[in-house]
Amino acid sequence: MHGRIAEAPVSEAERIARVYVLAARGDTWAALVQAVADALIDLAEVEQRATKRDQLISRGYARAGQPSPSAPL
Repeated sequence: MHGRIAEAPVSEAERIARVYVLAARGDTWAALVQAVADALIDLAEVEQRATKRDQLISRGYARAGQPSPSAPL
């Protein structure tokens, strides 16, 4: 089993890799490619959420810094 000691617990990464290999019907290259593709999709989603969050923070900060039209100067 890839040089692992039988008594050592299986890591989360190994469990995920095993699922990808099973889904790829034993084709380890296809499993690796799919895992990387999924990771890139997840990364893009995280980056998109961070950008949206930063835009909301920036707009809120800018609005908070501007006096309202009815407020005395």
